[in-house]
Amino acid sequence: MPIEMEAASEMNIAVSGPVAVGACIGLAIFYVAILYSPTFLFRLPPPDSFHVFMIRRFVCAIVSTGLSLFASSLLLGVRSFKDMPSTLRIYGIRSDHMLQAVGLPILLTFLPYAVSLVSKILSMTYVWRETSQFEEHNIPFHRGLLMRIYMFGTNILALRAYVVAPITEELVFRACMVPLLCCGGFQRYTVIFLCPAFFSLAHLNNFLELQYLKGYSFFRASKVVGVQLGYTMVFGWYAAFLFMRTGNVFSPIVAHIVCNSMGLPAFPSSESKVVTGVAFLAGFLGFSYLLFPVTNPSLYNDDVTDGCWSCHSYCRCE
Repeated sequence: MPIEMEAASEMNIAVSGPVAVGACIGLAIFYVAILYSPTFLFRLPPPDSFHVFMIRRFVCAIVSTGLSLFASSLLLGVRSFKDMPSTLRIYGIRSDHMLQAVGLPILLTFLPYAVSLVSKILSMTYVWRETSQFEEHNIPFHRGLLMRIYMFGTNILALRAYVVAPITEELVFRACMVPLLCCGGFQRYTVIFLCPAFFSLAHLNNFLELQYLKGYSFFRASKVVGVQLGYTMVFGWYAAFLFMRTGNVFSPIVAHIVCNSMGLPAFPSSESKVVTGVAFLAGFLGFSYLLFPVTNPSLYNDDVTDGCWSCHSYCRCE
């Protein structure tokens, strides 16, 4: 019997469908609501800088993630610390098959960005020109590279986009919600398409921020948020698919980082129509062809039984 099935029998998981959905809605609302707790709950003075504002949000997101993991573990039947190793695997927090779990999703996720990558390569002259500017000031190339890495590491927005948001959001919206929905009796494709609904729900607060804090009109705010929701839905499907297929939370985390770094996928440009057109076709066909083979559960798990996709066989696999 696989370790996940043994864990399930020991923890006596019993979550109904409505309870699972209600829990996911609650986790999504809580993830957003706690971001405003320093001002409205703890009555802290307004932050004196954007840096302090973002640090507060980082702390709130981390606290929310920890509480979400704790709450979902109770619903999943964890009653003592001895259950924690099995629970961590249920959340996809694992160290085995890490090379596949990180490397293969990165390569797969970059395929839809083939046009963007080609465009960046075609504009490398800008980078060379920037490098030459360092050399003109007698700054060696390796020192210039270290300076760029330092500037990136101290960029608060970069920390949000490439560290805090991918880790906390994937732990809450995939690691917590997918097991709950699986144990709630939902079929795997239903879980994949249902999870992003909660993920998009957590981004609705952007509408209020755009309208009331930045002064956007209702139409303009709706258009911006509409694009965001559409993008988060598509990415949410992909991230849930990765998580269920690999059984490793680091797979959607690295995919999240790639998508945040690249933005929306680009389409063939009129300036280099042939090159970007070929890149677009190659990326689309490559992604479509490799999606299932590259995410084959046998690449990420030693025990794959009864046609189950991943280590989520501790509940049901229909």
